[in-house]
Amino acid sequence: MRIERLLLPPAPAGQVPHPGRPGSGSGGVPRRAGGLRALIRAGQVTIELLLVLPVFMLLLFFIMEMGNMGFQTILAHHCAYELARIGSLTAGPHGGNARAAASSGTANMKMKNALMKMFPNSPGVRVEGRLVDTVYDTQAYTSGQDLLVTLHYPARLIFPGSNYFLADSPKDRHIKRMVIKVRMPVEKPFFR
Repeated sequence: MRIERLLLPPAPAGQVPHPGRPGSGSGGVPRRAGGLRALIRAGQVTIELLLVLPVFMLLLFFIMEMGNMGFQTILAHHCAYELARIGSLTAGPHGGNARAAASSGTANMKMKNALMKMFPNSPGVRVEGRLVDTVYDTQAYTSGQDLLVTLHYPARLIFPGSNYFLADSPKDRHIKRMVIKVRMPVEKPFFR
């Protein structure tokens, strides 16, 4: 009732408008009801916006976070592949000696040096490599070896709301841990 009284237009001289009686005053109810309907409609739009906007923004942040995760996944995989290439070239026997064994220690050292140049401000990124025997090569009379490189990459989630749902525990750090494994054959000279 208070809202209706505020919306009533001023009555002509000598008439008192009545909100419940049609035709009273100059137009009476039709004009007052239209103003009230407009006010209720404006309130309804505001409430709907307040209910839908957070859901819409959360959906938008999820989509943008997926793009961020895609970028970081591609970056980490390319980094792991390049480190595996460096490691496979440096893990082979040294000095052209056929009897020298492949060394994963040299490969790990070279990969860690390259990783520090790739990510100078990211102490959480780490790499490790180990040699894995494969099949025996009857032509070279030696067994083949692969370097199995494992890259641990903590991806930072940056968008609000979605980062809580996608993060690994503890959730308040907003970090998604990625572990990327790449196999690369160790380069060995052919001594025959």
